[in-house]
Amino acid sequence: MVDLENHIPVSLRLERKYRTYTLEEFLRKEAKSLDKHEFIDGKIVKMPYAKGPHNIISINVASEIRFALKTSETIYNVFGSDQMVYFPSLESGVYADALAVCEKAKYWDDKELLLINPLLVVEVLSKSTSAYDRAGKFDKYKTLESFKEYVLVAQDKCYVEVWYRAKKGFWQESIYEDINDKVHFQSVDIQIDMKEIYRNIELK
Repeated sequence: MVDLENHIPVSLRLERKYRTYTLEEFLRKEAKSLDKHEFIDGKIVKMPYAKGPHNIISINVASEIRFALKTSETIYNVFGSDQMVYFPSLESGVYADALAVCEKAKYWDDKELLLINPLLVVEVLSKSTSAYDRAGKFDKYKTLESFKEYVLVAQDKCYVEVWYRAKKGFWQESIYEDINDKVHFQSVDIQIDMKEIYRNIELK
């Protein structure tokens, strides 16, 4: 069940009585934690454990993006699910399942923990986080000027949804549902085989 009002899964929602933290306090706690947390409006929100298919797809997508970009004349850096993206205007930070940065990565902090210039972001959907990824999280990414493309990948069926910012305020949607499709990422001008995204995944 998802709390659509806050766009945060009920399993992740913090009660109002919970205290708020500064960014510095959050980073100190996160550095010592065995679990991953997002930083939302001063609250520390524990992330749910990801299932095997979710993790396989995340690695598949990141690997395919990195491989496809090897021949690009432009330099790109590809990150996995341990890189936090920070939104200065919201004072919030989240983890993406995979992302790409054009040229050099930029960070909000001197320790290079909080990335602020993602170009392409990939999120693998699950039942508990789907509404949050589609709405609340997407809106957060939109606050970053560098952000141009958002990719949503289903983990239990052949389905990839791509949102590309064709111009300011206008997002173009493309949907891929055929296992023989090639998914086009316009922000980095590459195509990835749907079969590679779902390699070693049992689909419905």
